[in-house]
Amino acid sequence: MAASETTRKIEPYTHAAAGWGALKQVAVHLIKEKVPGAHYRMLLQQNQPDGFDCPGCAWPDRDHTSSFEFCENGVKAVAAESTSKRATPDLFAAHTVAELMEQSDYALEQHGRLTDPLVYDKATDRYRKIAWSEAFGIIARHLHALGHPDQASFYTSGRTSNEAAFLFQLFVRAYGTNNFPDCSNMCHEATSRGLPGTVGVGKGTVTLDDFEHADTLLLFGQNPATNHPRMMGELRDCAKRGATIVAINPLRERGLERFASPQHPLDMLGLANDRISSVFIRPRLGGDYALIKGVAKHVLELDLAAQRGGEARVLDVDFIARHTTGFDAFAADLQAEDWDEIVAESGVPRAEIEALARIYAKGERVIATWGMGLTQHKNAVANVQILSNLMMMRGQIGKRGAGLCPVRGHSNVQGDRTVGIEEKPTQAFLDRLQKVFGFEPPRHHGLDVVDTINAMLRGEVRVFVGLGGNFAMATPDTPRTWEALRACRLTVQISTKLNRSHLVHGEEALILPTLGRTEIDLQDGVPQGVTVEDSMSMVHLSHGMNRPASTNLLSEVAIVAGMAEATLGKRPVDWAWYVRDYARIRDAIAQVIDGFQDYNKRVAKPGGFHLGVASRERVWQTASGKAQFIVSAIERDTPITRARQRHGERLMVLTTIRSHDQYNTTIYAMNDRYRGVYGQRDILLINPADLQKLGLRAGERVDVSTAWGDGIERRIRGFMLVEYDIPPGCLGAYYPETNPLVPLDSAADRCGTPAYKSIPVLLERTETKAAA
Repeated sequence: MAASETTRKIEPYTHAAAGWGALKQVAVHLIKEKVPGAHYRMLLQQNQPDGFDCPGCAWPDRDHTSSFEFCENGVKAVAAESTSKRATPDLFAAHTVAELMEQSDYALEQHGRLTDPLVYDKATDRYRKIAWSEAFGIIARHLHALGHPDQASFYTSGRTSNEAAFLFQLFVRAYGTNNFPDCSNMCHEATSRGLPGTVGVGKGTVTLDDFEHADTLLLFGQNPATNHPRMMGELRDCAKRGATIVAINPLRERGLERFASPQHPLDMLGLANDRISSVFIRPRLGGDYALIKGVAKHVLELDLAAQRGGEARVLDVDFIARHTTGFDAFAADLQAEDWDEIVAESGVPRAEIEALARIYAKGERVIATWGMGLTQHKNAVANVQILSNLMMMRGQIGKRGAGLCPVRGHSNVQGDRTVGIEEKPTQAFLDRLQKVFGFEPPRHHGLDVVDTINAMLRGEVRVFVGLGGNFAMATPDTPRTWEALRACRLTVQISTKLNRSHLVHGEEALILPTLGRTEIDLQDGVPQGVTVEDSMSMVHLSHGMNRPASTNLLSEVAIVAGMAEATLGKRPVDWAWYVRDYARIRDAIAQVIDGFQDYNKRVAKPGGFHLGVASRERVWQTASGKAQFIVSAIERDTPITRARQRHGERLMVLTTIRSHDQYNTTIYAMNDRYRGVYGQRDILLINPADLQKLGLRAGERVDVSTAWGDGIERRIRGFMLVEYDIPPGCLGAYYPETNPLVPLDSAADRCGTPAYKSIPVLLERTETKAAA
């Protein structure tokens, strides 16, 4: 481990995001992962039409002719996948699962690429090598032994390609269940469930071209410099041409203050203005709904004042009349809302809310973006819908330079949902599947992530198959999730590298190693490409370039087909036939799913093609045939308010965050340099005023417990307090280390997303003996 990863210190970061620091870290990670020098050229093919799509975030590609279309965290993802380190069967022969469990998540990542399929040997508490055919046979045996297909659940990671995901859902539905928990259940599910009620489609309405024409950008609940760094290039360009950028986030993140683009020499030499956001709004955790509603209320007040003064209307009355329904009820609700309540619930002074409303009212072409700061709360669906309402008030949907822009995480999380990874499929989709493939798919809804964990705990789900991801660490209520996984008869993890989910396993367990996005996928001697859909509904091809990490790896497509054939034979399709040429899978997708006509022809063009989004064209696929204003109240009886009634001013609200050296659950290093944290992850960000109120000091260690009241103790111990500019009453700490504090039943209404961003907690000074 490098010295910078072992030196524990807190040191404020005063530089712009990216810049020379990012270039240094690119070199550090390529060296640390021992990436062969011959592989360095692959970076020039990252996000290129004849290269591979970044296995990191889902931000779209601006220019497919650029030779420099990657970012620091994208390089970390590629370096981790292209490492020369190997987790061979010898590693598992030398260590029991119990011994590996003692290692940190970072240490597990550093063992490198998995090379061979492995089966758990209960007698020795070790994994041992197994033949692929034997592994598939074990899966088939367990699936056949279940009393009902719904006793199995099939998880999907957002890195899975369209081809693998479509084949996966076909296999699972032919087997007989819609149990498809996936990573979108834990991030943007509120977007997928909320937007159909307002604009008819659970996707964004903008493309990258719109960023070139926007004059105002409202960024809600995001830290793009860490979680989707290539977005920073767009924000930089918008700022330099004078667009107003407002960052709306409890933490004042460095990347939204200053950014130096490694692609621009003047930025790197410090000769260009590196400012990004011109305005910062700081709601308290859980205060976004009240804030947005306050903005909408003042926009309405500005419009009424303009009418009285004979001035131009602030509202887009033509858009509202022609394209929407429900506005009068929404306006009446806004007028009835109390300003004192809005201020108290949002944590933002009225003057700042009104200033934000004036910025929005002035904008001619406004884009609203959002991340998990809006979607991981109890009222997450309401958050998305009130933001949609706000944008509809001024017709900022379906015109150039304006619209809704949910920023997804994993590189194909949106594509997986598009091609059928959905526990609540529409009847129309199932009808098409039946017509094309000639079998009756299950019609009842299946289980999402939280439902799956609860069903395992009840003994109702006995087999778990994970197509990528790190389910044991990504999910809430960690000890209970682990109990659930260990209650399974079989757990199967399809992965590129060792992670905690391989060690928290069922009575029987398999690790199936797969090709990564960067690797050449040969089928019948012909290199195959896979497709992904980015956050803005662009679908494009990805071609691996590196030699596979092992000759015993299979592609995700081949693994899915192997499981399917072992379980179902050649029913309802010849699975191996699809594996030999992925274009055949794309043809099947085109038969089942609207928007994919001439799939192979269109995706062969540089940059691919845009899937039509009806709401972008002002076509509203809602029950009314119009965009719908939805009225909902500011919630005043919540788990947090009830906990505050029990515990008073001691009650704090915690949000989980990612460090700059991680992507979701993958820990690349132990630093978070933009927040000034080095060599450690067991820290707790806290406002200095709260330290004084609670009688604590920076540098002290505390135990953190969840104030939930269900009789289950949820506690993490020995976290160091770090003074930070965060709203009073709020705390920040790293995910997944604080996932044990998130109750399974602390989930968003109407979509089930765990409320990772608003956890009611109590702090207690760690006893010296316990800390030691």
